Amino acid sequence: MDDRKEQWQAAERLALALTEGGLQRMAARTLAVFLFTDQETVTMGEIADQLGVSAGSVSGALKSLLSVGLLERLPAPGSRREHYRMRDDAWATLFSTQNTLTQTMLHAAETGIKTTAPQDPAHRRLIQMRDFYQFMLGEIPTLLHRWQQQQLG
Repeated sequence: MDDRKEQWQAAERLALALTEGGLQRMAARTLAVFLFTDQETVTMGEIADQLGVSAGSVSGALKSLLSVGLLERLPAPGSRREHYRMRDDAWATLFSTQNTLTQTMLHAAETGIKTTAPQDPAHRRLIQMRDFYQFMLGEIPTLLHRWQQQQLG
């Protein structure tokens, strides 16, 4: 089997794992293109060709991946097409944007705590939930700093 075919099979397996982890299927497949490409930048048309899908279906996936900070749009002088690439700090950016979800979960737990009686088992579970998310929010900056230091070192 040639290397490119083997790589693309690995990319599709990764996309499947990302989908099972909660990512939309087209976003997962699009992300796999970026992870496995040997090009610096990729256009929407190139992604569509690689995946055998319409540019319209890739458009939504690109918007999703741009919004969470995994990809960035680049100027391409002399080209009418927009070019995209994975951000160098994609994973740290994604992890830090998860703070919004963590804050939402923390707020939901605090709201629930206020509505339950201290002797209620739900109250105890909600306190545990709140404490977990407070802990995570406190640890994220340290983890990201350690990651950045490791990348520099």
